[in-house]
Amino acid sequence: MATLTAEGYNTGFLPTWCPGCGDFGIWKSLQGAFAKLGIGPDDGLVVYGIGCHGNMYDWMKMYGFVGLHGRALPVAQGAKLANHTLPVVVVSGDGDCLGEGGNHFIHAAKRNPDLTVIIHDNEVYGLTTGQASPTAKIGFKTKSTPEGATDEPINPLALALVSGATFVARGFAGDMPGLTELMAAAISHKGFAVLDVLQPCVTFDKVHTYQWYRQRLYKLTQESYQPTDRLKALEKAMEWGDKIPLGILYKEDKLTSEDREPALTSAPLSSLPLEPAHWDELLNEFI
Repeated sequence: MATLTAEGYNTGFLPTWCPGCGDFGIWKSLQGAFAKLGIGPDDGLVVYGIGCHGNMYDWMKMYGFVGLHGRALPVAQGAKLANHTLPVVVVSGDGDCLGEGGNHFIHAAKRNPDLTVIIHDNEVYGLTTGQASPTAKIGFKTKSTPEGATDEPINPLALALVSGATFVARGFAGDMPGLTELMAAAISHKGFAVLDVLQPCVTFDKVHTYQWYRQRLYKLTQESYQPTDRLKALEKAMEWGDKIPLGILYKEDKLTSEDREPALTSAPLSSLPLEPAHWDELLNEFI
């Protein structure tokens, strides 16, 4: 069996993201995480939302599906129900996941399907040239908020925690080794895993730069923090300003929605035969 490497997930096409975009770090980190976990190009599925992040579909050599704007999670849950043994990763943006897809995010976290959600969090809608996203902080000036955003921002980690996610973490696109480890941990987790990635948009966000983040970020360590208390994790999720924590904020083992689905106890639905007799049995059961 050939050794998997990050380069093995390249498609031969070069990304068209702006030079310096945080998407590059997320893309390469995800490739590294797949290689680290032994998930080959034919062994998993990545579901993409709409936005700059969704363009990753063209240069990630793995089965992929691009959903409608904000609808990546329903597609991913459908795929997981069809084959619950398949690793499924959702690549979404802060607008796609928390704006158009906010309702799906809350209810997916509640159900705890075995999915990994990677949020590209840059506070803007980059693909449509820099409007304020749901995570834009008060006072942040964009094309849609020229005098500064006035709405309170959504906190992705806090929302994930109170909605029931069983793995909640934050990474930084400028730290590829650390981000690769976090992605591998999130994908390995059995349950709804949310990884919010702080991702500088070098074109439309001149405030939250790589330098701005590096002056504020600090890593949670096993010696200083244990990610087993949801309330303490919520406190960490609310830290923002001079100090911003990175790492796993919360993790727990809990039955997934697939574990609670009787139809999945024998085998994946995708492996079961479809025969006329089965339709008769279903009709007799429900009519």
